[in-house]
Amino acid sequence: MQVEVKLDPERKEIGIVVLAPAPSPELDELVRRLEAEQLSPLRGWQEDTMTLLPQSQVVRCYAQDKRVYATVDGGTVYLLRERLYELEEQLDRGKFVRISNGEIINLDKVTAVDLSLTGTIRMTLGEAGYAYVSRRYVKKIK
Repeated sequence: MQVEVKLDPERKEIGIVVLAPAPSPELDELVRRLEAEQLSPLRGWQEDTMTLLPQSQVVRCYAQDKRVYATVDGGTVYLLRERLYELEEQLDRGKFVRISNGEIINLDKVTAVDLSLTGTIRMTLGEAGYAYVSRRYVKKIK
Protein backbone atom coordinates (compact mmCIF):
# COMPACT_ATOMS: atom_id res chain seq x y z
CA MET A 1 0.00 0.00 0.00
CA GLN A 2 1.29 3.42 -0.92
CA VAL A 3 0.58 6.41 1.33
CA GLU A 4 0.88 9.94 0.01
CA VAL A 5 0.34 13.16 1.97
CA LYS A 6 -0.32 16.49 0.26
CA LEU A 7 -0.32 19.64 2.37
CA ASP A 8 -2.59 22.48 1.31
CA PRO A 9 -2.68 25.56 3.58
CA GLU A 10 -5.94 26.67 1.90
CA ARG A 11 -7.88 23.62 3.18
CA LYS A 12 -9.98 24.03 6.29
CA GLU A 13 -10.18 20.31 7.20
CA ILE A 14 -8.46 17.02 6.44
CA GLY A 15 -9.77 14.98 3.50
CA ILE A 16 -8.83 11.46 2.46
CA VAL A 17 -8.96 9.99 -1.05
CA VAL A 18 -8.46 6.24 -1.48
CA LEU A 19 -7.31 5.03 -4.91
CA ALA A 20 -7.70 1.33 -5.72
CA PRO A 21 -7.62 -0.80 -8.89
CA ALA A 22 -10.76 -2.77 -7.94
CA PRO A 23 -13.12 -3.35 -4.99
CA SER A 24 -11.77 -5.76 -2.37
CA PRO A 25 -12.43 -6.83 1.23
CA GLU A 26 -9.22 -5.05 2.26
CA LEU A 27 -10.51 -1.81 0.72
CA ASP A 28 -13.89 -2.20 2.43
CA GLU A 29 -12.14 -2.71 5.79
CA LEU A 30 -9.94 0.35 5.24
CA VAL A 31 -12.94 2.56 4.39
CA ARG A 32 -14.87 1.23 7.41
CA ARG A 33 -11.95 2.00 9.75
CA LEU A 34 -11.45 5.50 8.32
CA GLU A 35 -15.14 6.31 8.73
CA ALA A 36 -15.05 5.06 12.32
CA GLU A 37 -12.14 7.40 13.09
CA GLN A 38 -14.18 10.54 12.52
CA LEU A 39 -14.22 12.26 15.87
CA SER A 40 -17.64 13.41 16.79
CA PRO A 41 -18.00 16.28 19.26
CA LEU A 42 -19.43 15.68 22.72
CA ARG A 43 -22.80 17.13 23.66
CA GLY A 44 -22.38 19.17 26.85
CA TRP A 45 -25.24 20.68 28.81
CA GLN A 46 -25.47 23.76 31.00
CA GLU A 47 -29.00 24.06 32.38
CA ASP A 48 -31.24 23.78 29.26
CA THR A 49 -28.56 24.73 26.72
CA MET A 50 -26.68 22.11 24.74
CA THR A 51 -23.21 22.93 23.39
CA LEU A 52 -21.13 20.84 21.00
CA LEU A 53 -17.69 20.31 22.54
CA PRO A 54 -14.90 19.51 20.07
CA GLN A 55 -12.74 16.70 21.44
CA SER A 56 -9.64 18.83 21.01
CA GLN A 57 -10.98 21.25 23.65
CA VAL A 58 -11.97 18.63 26.24
CA VAL A 59 -9.47 18.42 29.12
CA ARG A 60 -11.12 15.72 31.22
CA CYS A 61 -14.34 13.76 31.70
CA TYR A 62 -15.18 12.60 35.21
CA ALA A 63 -17.95 11.09 37.30
CA GLN A 64 -19.19 12.89 40.39
CA ASP A 65 -22.43 12.41 42.37
CA LYS A 66 -23.71 9.80 39.87
CA ARG A 67 -23.34 12.24 36.96
CA VAL A 68 -20.69 12.66 34.27
CA TYR A 69 -19.05 16.02 33.59
CA ALA A 70 -16.55 17.36 31.04
CA THR A 71 -14.11 20.18 31.68
CA VAL A 72 -12.99 22.12 28.60
CA ASP A 73 -10.23 24.66 27.95
CA GLY A 74 -10.82 27.70 30.12
CA GLY A 75 -12.22 25.61 32.99
CA THR A 76 -15.89 25.56 31.93
CA VAL A 77 -17.70 22.43 33.15
CA TYR A 78 -20.52 20.77 31.19
CA LEU A 79 -22.88 17.97 32.15
CA LEU A 80 -22.77 14.96 29.82
CA ARG A 81 -25.60 12.49 29.36
CA GLU A 82 -23.34 9.55 28.45
CA ARG A 83 -21.66 7.21 30.91
CA LEU A 84 -17.85 7.05 31.15
CA TYR A 85 -17.67 3.66 29.43
CA GLU A 86 -19.66 5.10 26.50
CA LEU A 87 -17.34 8.11 26.32
CA GLU A 88 -14.29 5.86 26.39
CA GLU A 89 -15.52 4.22 23.17
CA GLN A 90 -16.43 7.56 21.56
CA LEU A 91 -13.25 9.51 22.37
CA ASP A 92 -10.03 9.36 20.36
CA ARG A 93 -8.05 6.44 21.81
CA GLY A 94 -4.78 8.05 20.81
CA LYS A 95 -5.39 11.13 22.96
CA PHE A 96 -7.76 10.14 25.74
CA VAL A 97 -6.93 7.62 28.44
CA ARG A 98 -8.81 6.35 31.45
CA ILE A 99 -6.80 6.99 34.61
CA SER A 100 -9.30 5.71 37.18
CA ASN A 101 -12.78 4.24 37.38
CA GLY A 102 -14.16 7.77 37.51
CA GLU A 103 -11.98 9.81 35.15
CA ILE A 104 -10.75 10.04 31.56
CA ILE A 105 -8.17 12.68 30.61
CA ASN A 106 -6.85 14.20 27.40
CA LEU A 107 -3.12 13.45 27.24
CA ASP A 108 -2.58 16.52 25.03
CA LYS A 109 -3.66 18.71 27.98
CA VAL A 110 -1.22 17.21 30.51
CA THR A 111 1.39 19.84 31.36
CA ALA A 112 3.34 17.94 34.05
CA VAL A 113 3.61 14.46 35.53
CA ASP A 114 4.73 13.94 39.12
CA LEU A 115 5.90 10.44 40.08
CA SER A 116 6.02 10.07 43.85
CA LEU A 117 7.96 7.52 45.89
CA THR A 118 4.72 5.85 46.99
CA GLY A 119 3.96 4.86 43.40
CA THR A 120 1.19 7.36 42.69
CA ILE A 121 1.16 9.54 39.61
CA ARG A 122 -0.20 13.09 39.71
CA MET A 123 -0.90 14.76 36.37
CA THR A 124 -1.21 18.52 36.06
CA LEU A 125 -3.93 19.51 33.59
CA GLY A 126 -3.19 23.22 33.24
CA GLU A 127 -6.09 25.37 34.43
CA ALA A 128 -8.23 22.28 35.14
CA GLY A 129 -6.11 21.33 38.15
CA TYR A 130 -4.75 17.91 39.00
CA ALA A 131 -5.71 14.31 38.33
CA TYR A 132 -4.38 11.26 40.14
CA VAL A 133 -3.83 7.97 38.37
CA SER A 134 -5.38 5.02 40.16
CA ARG A 135 -2.95 2.17 40.93
CA ARG A 136 -4.99 -0.09 38.67
CA TYR A 137 -4.26 2.18 35.67
CA VAL A 138 -0.60 3.09 36.40
CA LYS A 139 0.71 0.32 34.12
CA LYS A 140 -1.47 1.60 31.27
CA ILE A 141 -0.14 5.15 31.70
CA LYS A 142 3.52 4.13 31.84
